[in-house]
Amino acid sequence: MPASEIILNPDNSVYHLHLRQGEVPQKLITVGDQGRIDWFLPHFEKVDFDRQYREFRSLKGRVNGEEIMVISTGIGTDNIDVVLNELHLAYQWDLEKRQILDVPRPPLKVLRLGTSGTLREDIPIDSILLSEGALGFDYLMYFYQWNDFRTLKGIDDLPKPYFALADQGMVQAFKSMASHSGITVTANGFYGPQGRNLPLPARNENWLDLLAAQSVNNHPITNLEMETAGIYALGKLLGMECLSLSAILANRKAHQFSSQPDQTVKEMIAQALKIFSALR
Repeated sequence: MPASEIILNPDNSVYHLHLRQGEVPQKLITVGDQGRIDWFLPHFEKVDFDRQYREFRSLKGRVNGEEIMVISTGIGTDNIDVVLNELHLAYQWDLEKRQILDVPRPPLKVLRLGTSGTLREDIPIDSILLSEGALGFDYLMYFYQWNDFRTLKGIDDLPKPYFALADQGMVQAFKSMASHSGITVTANGFYGPQGRNLPLPARNENWLDLLAAQSVNNHPITNLEMETAGIYALGKLLGMECLSLSAILANRKAHQFSSQPDQTVKEMIAQALKIFSALR
């Protein structure tokens, strides 16, 4: 594989994440905010390393005896493209030879622990939502060999969003954590793409109601965020088992925001680590 296609650092680590072959464990947790990784540290009985380059911070160690890595992705699926591809390279490739390992390793298990806003009045703030699937309005998968694109009612002036499902084994493992589930919309921005009308007016003032009125694969569209669809679709192509859990910090329909966002996320982290460390 040419050096221009798999770019490595002088120590043979992958270009952006600075992770080397053999450093990536099978169990991975992604968060957006690099500072949020500090909230995981009290749960680790052993830390192998805590490494950061740009917005990508990697914490590897042991939780309840299990090897786990937490990595910050920053915001958006452009960063998910970097993180998942480079995790795959560091996990499944012989980087010195620049070729895939002769004996493939077990699939990476990727758990996103994020925050989100719901489109539905009956989903309360500070609850945990499990994304059964996700619609990507960020168009990442238009650049890969992906075939599942969906048509939504009343949305004729935008390219079709791509659609991807969570891994069913991961869904069953974490189902007890979530009080709600549904289809997540992954937006390519925080303001106009998520129907916010300030500081600039959104093109479609009814965007949130239009999304909330629809279902995909018999699941209602429930929430908006900026990474899940990219994780599900790209993870599927890379042979990963992926799931996204979101702490609901905003209810866009009721115009509410959590008064205890940090506590809600910390409680989600504690519950998720307990389940993930016991997962086989």
